Amino acid sequence: MQSPVRIEFQGMKQVDAVHDKILRYVAELESRYGRVTTGHVVVKAPGEHHRTGGLYEINIRLALPDHKEVNVGRTPRADERHSDIDFALHDAFKRARRQLQDRTRRLQGHVKAHEARPTGKVTRLEADFGTLEAPDGHDIYFHRNSVLNGDFAKLSVGALVSFVEEIGEKGPQASTVRLIDKHSLRLLAGERPESEF
Repeated sequence: MQSPVRIEFQGMKQVDAVHDKILRYVAELESRYGRVTTGHVVVKAPGEHHRTGGLYEINIRLALPDHKEVNVGRTPRADERHSDIDFALHDAFKRARRQLQDRTRRLQGHVKAHEARPTGKVTRLEADFGTLEAPDGHDIYFHRNSVLNGDFAKLSVGALVSFVEEIGEKGPQASTVRLIDKHSLRLLAGERPESEF
């Protein structure tokens, strides 16, 4: 690490175990994506007057070589699991890793804007998560925070979605899920928009 990551605790005293865990998460990112040139991690404690209610908020800003940077802020709303500091840290650094993966792929030319994502069908929905069936038939878990544009509430069993798959702690999961609207569905089927007729 070129310069140490600054770790700040707000609304709480420094907890050495949390401090050390943050340094381990940063070291993991460095081992995969290069050294951190600058960094700042803020752990905001839950408080009755704090905007997140009883949830921890973890903000991460890291800069790495080759114009890669991470900026993770804002605790996902209504995710009660963020009342646990370990979960909040894990989730924030998972989002940081995802940002670095996306930027690295773009820089290496592996992700192109016109690259088609696979489409799947929603097979199960619960309060905060669901599963979808991939084109080859295997099931993929997704969390409401993975659904783009806040469209989780618009999903229904049988809805078509495009997704990005990754391997999570418990198997295949979708890191990004996008609801396919009727217009997009016509384009996927090769139909021209009505304005072109």
